[in-house]
Amino acid sequence: MLSFINGLVEEKAMIMMNEKQTRDQEIDWIGKLLSGVERDKMIAVVAEVEGRFAGSCEITPKRGYSSHLGSLGISLVAEFRDLGIGQAMMREAEKQVKRLGVEVVDLEVFEGNERAIHTYEKLGYKVTGRIPEALKYWGEYVDALIMTKRIA
Repeated sequence: MLSFINGLVEEKAMIMMNEKQTRDQEIDWIGKLLSGVERDKMIAVVAEVEGRFAGSCEITPKRGYSSHLGSLGISLVAEFRDLGIGQAMMREAEKQVKRLGVEVVDLEVFEGNERAIHTYEKLGYKVTGRIPEALKYWGEYVDALIMTKRIA
């Protein structure tokens, strides 16, 4: 998984991570991820293709009055994009997160990430907000679009 995330950083993929991770940082992240899944605090779905790690999708429920809302994050290795793997991971994560009481899923996406926006729209997500200049990508400010979907 370390080569997965660092490969996305090298690619300058439109993900929220922009710095390579160390082995210790990745171990900490995986530990928190597994702990969250084991304690039913989040859902994680991963994809493997011919023995290779292809991608991951997580939905983390919010707390308090927002506990019916879950935030989704997803990323895929470039060679496995446009094959339906991301859609399959998202559908499975949405199905699983319902048991945690999540009714609405939100995500943030770079405004210029047309491939991702198209995929999210195909799955029923709609743009419901915008955060101006939320991201600095290659030295340029980019708006973040907030997309949501009612799943329950």
